[in-house]
Amino acid sequence: MTLHRYPVRRLEEDPAHPLDRGLWPAVLPAVAQVLDRGLDLGPATILVGENGSGKSTLVEAAALAYGLSAEGGSTGARHTTRSTESILADHLKLVRNAGATRRGYFLRAETMHGFFTYLEENPRTVGPPDLGFHDMSHGESFLALTADRFRGRGLWVLDEPESALSFSGCLSLLSVLKGLLADGRSQVIMSTHSPLLAALPNAEILELGSWGLRHRDWEDLDLVSNWRSFLGSPQRYLRHL
Repeated sequence: MTLHRYPVRRLEEDPAHPLDRGLWPAVLPAVAQVLDRGLDLGPATILVGENGSGKSTLVEAAALAYGLSAEGGSTGARHTTRSTESILADHLKLVRNAGATRRGYFLRAETMHGFFTYLEENPRTVGPPDLGFHDMSHGESFLALTADRFRGRGLWVLDEPESALSFSGCLSLLSVLKGLLADGRSQVIMSTHSPLLAALPNAEILELGSWGLRHRDWEDLDLVSNWRSFLGSPQRYLRHL
């Protein structure tokens, strides 16, 4: 049997706390599939799909089940403003790889402004002073956070980070993630609408929709074909607005 060194090898329903399939978010096909069949995870997993397909719900639940804060940060962060997370994490079990690290970080685009304030109010006491994230542009702060906090072994969870990033910013983030994955002891789980971020080398891509979850090659993603069509002839789409 292959001995994996990255943190989590499987996501499945906790048999002691099953989730009623008639309750949200179990009514989402992708969530129901994970609950019914479980989901094996490799070193890098990318979730893509339309709004409302369950990408962020699954990413958030995986982060919470691992012990990360719902609004972002490491396993030690306790930042919270208004609780909006689903109940899914309470019904999931993570199957961890033996001897793997328990470190991790959750970068959640929609809550980062408040999280940066939390970091200002709770500065780290070991190592160099915290960066002034509020003094940077939105995209600069995202990249600075990943460069500063995504280090060594760990589970790195990202929810739609492209919302703050330019084309070159997405490339810079890919470089950080590729470097983290290089030694086989880190793991990335990311939801995205970006065809660029979905191209993370060697990542397993899961496309979410009415069918649930399906494994897809990057070239076959609806996300990629739609962007190709638009960039090839934007007026074909714009004239219908």
